[in-house]
Amino acid sequence: MLSESERERYARHLILPEVGEEGQGKLKAGSVLIIGAGGLGSPVAMYLAAAGVGRIGLADFDNVDITNLHRQILYGTSQVGQPKLSAAASRLRDINPEIAIETHGSAVTSENALDLFRNYDVIVDGTDNFPTRYLVNDACVLTGKPNVYGSIFRFDGQASVFYAREGPCYRCLYPEPPPPNLVPSCAEGGVLGVLPGVIGTIQATETIKLLTGLGEPLIGRLLLFDALRMEFRRLKLKKDPNCAVCGENPTVTELIDYEGFCSPMEIGEITPAELMRLEDPLLIDVREPYEFNQGHLDGAWLIPLGQLERHIDTIPRDRDLVLYCRSGHRSAHALEMMRGAGFRRAKHLKGGYLAWLRERRSGAASR
Repeated sequence: MLSESERERYARHLILPEVGEEGQGKLKAGSVLIIGAGGLGSPVAMYLAAAGVGRIGLADFDNVDITNLHRQILYGTSQVGQPKLSAAASRLRDINPEIAIETHGSAVTSENALDLFRNYDVIVDGTDNFPTRYLVNDACVLTGKPNVYGSIFRFDGQASVFYAREGPCYRCLYPEPPPPNLVPSCAEGGVLGVLPGVIGTIQATETIKLLTGLGEPLIGRLLLFDALRMEFRRLKLKKDPNCAVCGENPTVTELIDYEGFCSPMEIGEITPAELMRLEDPLLIDVREPYEFNQGHLDGAWLIPLGQLERHIDTIPRDRDLVLYCRSGHRSAHALEMMRGAGFRRAKHLKGGYLAWLRERRSGAASR
């Protein structure tokens, strides 16, 4: 039942015959977990909160950075440096105090995803990396949850609903991840600021349709958006009977090591914990100067990836060398260059500077 204040708040929904009080009641009874409170997660969370979804979970472990603000509309300049979850929860509760906002500040992993997903009706994937996309997909298949998918890069976006009970899953479309470093992240390749608003709003729409039973969700269809041409295309997808997770004879029956799955041939990685134990390595930060100025490892040299080749002869070859970037993509590419130039003692930091910060925080918290 809706309260009088809810009837007033959702009046424009209630006069839609297709929604009415019954549909609004389904939204109130519904629950959604949003993985990632960034560019895609921002419009998804705001519109679902405004629509009256009764319980919204947010999973993110990052802080608000000034480079987020051109697209992550949940946040403002005054919140730079704050944990995204606290800033997001405050904004969403202001949008709609009638609903419950739940925050999950740990990374979604193979160890916690199944238990986390079971508590929600719909999972929205707002992530920006392949290991987490495969993790979210497999956890959704194993728990029987619909996966409302979105991705963005530069001027292009994609959206779909992967729901193994009724159609294909993400692995049916992409059985294997692309080779490491082939597809850069938004931090490395850029993204038009309004693009996540377009795709995130589509994800929010699909979520509302799933919760209320309205219309035809994007199950078995992939929606492609080209912002420069202002053009949408729609591709039909089929369930793969040989799919490793949702096929007739699945080989993935539990969650796996997704970092290893997405980087099977990666060599020369070093984890943040291993780096902390390494004696006197030479650290090279291959990010851009503005990223370096926002925070870096002590003693690191700044050589942006685009300048690495012409500075390579200035780098000593008789020391352990560790390259790093924001999340590990650029540094993996830099490692290939260094190995090609004969640097046999070179490694790159797995997970990048973000992983280093998480390791340092977890180490500090355990003391």
